[in-house]
Amino acid sequence: MSRGRRIWNCHRSKRHSRSTRAELQFPVSRVDRLLRERQGAQRLSSATPVFLTAVLEYLTANILDLAGKEAGASHRMRISPEHVQRALINNENLCHLFEPNAFSQPASAPTPRKRK
Repeated sequence: MSRGRRIWNCHRSKRHSRSTRAELQFPVSRVDRLLRERQGAQRLSSATPVFLTAVLEYLTANILDLAGKEAGASHRMRISPEHVQRALINNENLCHLFEPNAFSQPASAPTPRKRK
């Protein structure tokens, strides 16, 4: 009996998270949950949270890389919030991305069209 059970367990595949399958460090499932909890989208593709997670991870990696260079320029071993702030101010693209009025909010939410 034990031999048959052992063979059955050998063929069982390991379960991998969506973050592991996409080779990401950020949690894809959490981003998916947060997107679905928000009432803005009724239907989402299965690739949407993976893509958004990859974009967030890419931006975070770039910001931390620039902040690490700022910390190194000031002869520090650790990144502090002021290094991150200086990195955002000194980079033109990131400065535009994080300015207060970068994304305008609509006055009222658009109502979806009714299908006939």
